[in-house]
Amino acid sequence: MDLTKVVAYADDLIMVTRGESIRAVENYTNVELSKIKGWAKNNKIKFNDTKSKVMLVSRRKRKENKNITVYLNNKPLEGVTQIKYLGIILDHKFRFNEHITYAAEKSAKLIHSLSKAAKLTGRD
Repeated sequence: MDLTKVVAYADDLIMVTRGESIRAVENYTNVELSKIKGWAKNNKIKFNDTKSKVMLVSRRKRKENKNITVYLNNKPLEGVTQIKYLGIILDHKFRFNEHITYAAEKSAKLIHSLSKAAKLTGRD
């Protein structure tokens, strides 16, 4: 069963497609992207193909070719193994190790900045 969902928040958009095989997902995604491109053209919106990425998410160990070719504006999108969407780093296995590391480092920097600021204000 093939399925596509489109989720948008402000100017960030993510399209999720599910299928029986990688080739089915690739074909279905290209068909759906061409529909979205037509809608965008009618509404005077242009998607930036250099900022757009494609990521195959699967926990299965497949023997088939895992390269996926998806086109936007007649250009193939860059394939990635992780993507940041609305501040959350998603990887191709839906493990959140990279996001946890990112959030921990960001928190440590914030704590360090706050402790420096507290020491500066404490000397008055």
